[in-house]
Amino acid sequence: MREAAFIRKNKLKWKSYETEAAANPDALADRFIELTDDLSYARTFYPNSETTAYLNSLAGKTHQAIYKNKKEKKNRLATFWKYELPLLFREHHRQLLYAFVIFAVACFIGALSAALDDTFVRLILGDGYVNQTLQNIRNGDPMAVYKSHGQAEMFLAITINNIRVSFMAFVLGVFCSVGTFYVLFSNGIMLGAFQYFFYKQGLLLTSALTIWIHGTLEISAIVIAGCAGFVMGNSILFPKTHSRLHSFKQGARRGLKIVVGLVPIFIAAGFLEGFVTRHTEMPMALSLFIILSSAAFILYYFILYPRLLHKQHAPHQP
Repeated sequence: MREAAFIRKNKLKWKSYETEAAANPDALADRFIELTDDLSYARTFYPNSETTAYLNSLAGKTHQAIYKNKKEKKNRLATFWKYELPLLFREHHRQLLYAFVIFAVACFIGALSAALDDTFVRLILGDGYVNQTLQNIRNGDPMAVYKSHGQAEMFLAITINNIRVSFMAFVLGVFCSVGTFYVLFSNGIMLGAFQYFFYKQGLLLTSALTIWIHGTLEISAIVIAGCAGFVMGNSILFPKTHSRLHSFKQGARRGLKIVVGLVPIFIAAGFLEGFVTRHTEMPMALSLFIILSSAAFILYYFILYPRLLHKQHAPHQP
């Protein structure tokens, strides 16, 4: 690459690094890594140029800033939840959209397949679950499956399983995002078939008001975990100006932060499923309140708040 093209490609980034403070220590570290990569490239191809001297100076200042701020504040967790995770999410809304579209399409396919083939639901959900639920419907308590175990036992089992699924959606992204696609698609098929099964029994509203008490958080978190998997997988497929190894390390670290940030949501979903969903006699208004509150939280914290925060931290144009 000619030096002029190299400068033109990166000058806005370098200018922002020179004039704007990093949002948090991790962002500062990422900035330093990118600068050292650019400096290494410049030293290789333009060893005696002013560009190389400029990048050396800028990387040195960033290095000093890292050590100056090495001692992190006591409220590290608060900073992570309030700023770091939302700003990280703002960078990856596109991957979140991909994960949501894949999951939604899979849900539609699952429901359509169940509508066209009576055996499909049994294939996906298993004969044991279908037979038990049909018996519960005949007994007048279609949601009895949520009352079949102790509350604490159910809470722990569900929470652990949900965390396991989310980490699978993330970790399998290492296979160039294909594994993440599979986890999202298979879970979407299952959800679509599941909801159509209750629709066919004339219990769509009853099932929705019960299942989505915990499902709003649970399903949203699985989709978000899929986003984390795509962040890591796409870092391998599309390393941009970085080496593939460096891009992968950066993508894996960012994806892991997203998944770790989901753990409290899975705990909340497990609590709702273990302790609240079983109360199928609760008023419709209360069910709707829990479902809509959960949906509002997901939309605000993962979509709207990151956008607002990004605008506050974005450089102002003259």
